[in-house]
Amino acid sequence: MTGPAAWPPAPIKTERLVLRASEARDRDAFVELFSSPEVGTYIGGSQSRDEVDRTAPEVPGRRHGVFVVELDGEMIGMISFDVVDEGRELGYLFLPSSWGKGFAYEACVAALDWYAAAHPGEPLASITQTANVASMRLLAKLGFTEGEHFEAYGAEQCHWRQ
Repeated sequence: MTGPAAWPPAPIKTERLVLRASEARDRDAFVELFSSPEVGTYIGGSQSRDEVDRTAPEVPGRRHGVFVVELDGEMIGMISFDVVDEGRELGYLFLPSSWGKGFAYEACVAALDWYAAAHPGEPLASITQTANVASMRLLAKLGFTEGEHFEAYGAEQCHWRQ
């Protein structure tokens, strides 16, 4: 694994979205994202809005490898490239109001293009609950290969590799 690429990169624009570093104006959307029961369904649950609001930093998600996904000037989700034991792992969370509209695919394609240029040749993985059918379909559509299934956090998970 090579060292981290320069961060943050210039904003990445797609047909409908902008991927950029987190800013203070995104805090309310981060609180909504991490306190959403719908979002929490497949990531081990959500926290109460008060708890997330109390513990969230002034600029949540301000770290290497985290992109805010913006639509019409508002945060609708996030994509992350986190360092894990065997390399890096793609993660993504979107507000329920943006589900089913192709935003996750559009944003992930742009983020994966950035990753390939910033970390050439580095493997990338992702893990999702097998019950999260939409996420399983998204990873397949993005070109990831379904790997081993395992039990974690009280649910069956699937390890995907690019």
